[in-house]
Amino acid sequence: MVNHGETPPAVGDSDEDLMKQVSRGSRPAFDELMQRYQQPLLNFFQRMGVIHDAEDMVQDSFIKLYQSRKRYKPTASFKTFLYTIARRVSIDRHRKKARRPEVEYDDALETPHDFSRSPAGVAADRIDVAEAMLKLPETMRSVVILSVMEGLTMNETGAVLGIPEGTVKSRLFHALKRLREAITNAPQAGLE
Repeated sequence: MVNHGETPPAVGDSDEDLMKQVSRGSRPAFDELMQRYQQPLLNFFQRMGVIHDAEDMVQDSFIKLYQSRKRYKPTASFKTFLYTIARRVSIDRHRKKARRPEVEYDDALETPHDFSRSPAGVAADRIDVAEAMLKLPETMRSVVILSVMEGLTMNETGAVLGIPEGTVKSRLFHALKRLREAITNAPQAGLE
């Protein structure tokens, strides 16, 4: 990448400091944020059940982040801002697919993909946490992913989802209860 005289961001710059630099047009600061959050966003979309479009959705999220750079207010955490954008990308993709349903194919087999089981859940006698997560309603799944897996606070999770902190706590409680029940009630390998 050509630098064009821009000073690179400092090693210890916080996400919020980098985003302030991005809002002033700093490409190196934007590149640093992309490097920091590319894998976490990919994990987020995959945990939300996206199979084939996760990488495209990460790119869409970064494009929208850059387009929204002037609206960023450092009063909120950068993670809240970014995951709000990512959630909107997910909702937009879901709406677009609902209007134009397509059969998704397993690339290797060129047959319709069975979404009822994840690739890791092939053995019928063991529980797959990812599969159990996909069975949760989206409202519960997104709370678990953001607060537990992505490490956002309850307040940040509420801000991303546009719900009060009490609702986040309630949904998280019920989601973890359902996951615990799914794991407890799953047949254990070799114990039958």
